[in-house]
Amino acid sequence: MAYIITEPCIDVKDGDCTAACPVDCIYEGGRMFYIHPDECINCGLCLSICPVDAIVWDGELAETMKHFEAINADFFGDAVTGWGSPGGWDAAHTTGLDHPAVAAWPPRKTANLE
Repeated sequence: MAYIITEPCIDVKDGDCTAACPVDCIYEGGRMFYIHPDECINCGLCLSICPVDAIVWDGELAETMKHFEAINADFFGDAVTGWGSPGGWDAAHTTGLDHPAVAAWPPRKTANLE
């Protein structure tokens, strides 16, 4: 079991979760962060600090968000980054790439600051 990053992260990428993760299992893509399911130790620190509630324990994923379990896992496979299990984030494991479902997601509207 692992934590999953879901839709509220798309186009937000706050990043507090990456600083909180003790095993560096959160990796940066172009439009969102992704948790490596085999590297996550289920400590919940990322969940407690995410300001947009984008992180969910996989056992509590809503049906409408279930596809994000595969999105997070597939990000590390050959179809997206080909990273496999890097063993923890480092500067070499940041990319502008996203899972195809995230890349196709409609852009998040930002608040008008006028």
